Amino acid sequence: MPTSMVIVDDFLAPHDALQLRRTALGLTYPNLQGAFAGRNSQERLEIEGLSEAASRIVGEPLKPVSPLQSHAKFRITRAGDVGRARVHVDSAHWSGILYLSRPEDCQGGTEFFRHRETGTDRAPFNDEELAAMGFSSREQMYHQLLERDGTDESKWEMTMRVPMRFNRLVMLRPWLWHTAGPAFGDGLENGRLVYLMFFAAA
Repeated sequence: MPTSMVIVDDFLAPHDALQLRRTALGLTYPNLQGAFAGRNSQERLEIEGLSEAASRIVGEPLKPVSPLQSHAKFRITRAGDVGRARVHVDSAHWSGILYLSRPEDCQGGTEFFRHRETGTDRAPFNDEELAAMGFSSREQMYHQLLERDGTDESKWEMTMRVPMRFNRLVMLRPWLWHTAGPAFGDGLENGRLVYLMFFAAA
C-alpha cells in the first residue's frame, strides 16, 4: 500500500520558518538558464535533522540523493520566468517542497496531471508498464512523452493542485507527472520562493 503524497502544514516552528525565509532572501541566485523557470540558490543549506524528519513523515528511512543536485537549495521563480520544460518527473525516491513565500503573495501551488494520450498520472515503474504505454525503453518514453508533450498544455489534464501556503511541506513521489505551478512576483520578496528536497531510500 504505497503512499504517494504527504502534506504537512507548519513544518517548521514559526520562528524557524521565518528565519529560513530571511536566510533565503540573502543568498545568491545566479542567472543560469535551466530546464525549469526560475533560479536555484548558489548556496546549499541543510536543515538540521531534515532527513530524520522526512523519514518520520513518509514512514521509511530516507537520505539525501547522491549527487545532491538541487537538494537543500532554495528556488525563486518570478512572473515571466520561463524554462524549456514544464510537466516532469524527478530523479529521486521522494521529493519535498517547502513553501516560503509570504502568505499575502502565495498563489497556485504544486500541480499534478494525467497524460491524455496514455491515460497515466505517473511514469511507468517497469518494462511491462513501459510496453503498455507503447515504449520500448525509459529513454524513449522521456523523449517521446515528456520532451514532446511536457510543455503542451493540451496534452495534459490537471488532476489536483496542492495550494501554496507559507511553511507547508509537500512530500511527493517524484514519478508523478507534476509541475511547480504558476510563478508570480517580480523579485525575492514577493516571488515564488521554495526550499527543495530530494531523497533516496536509506
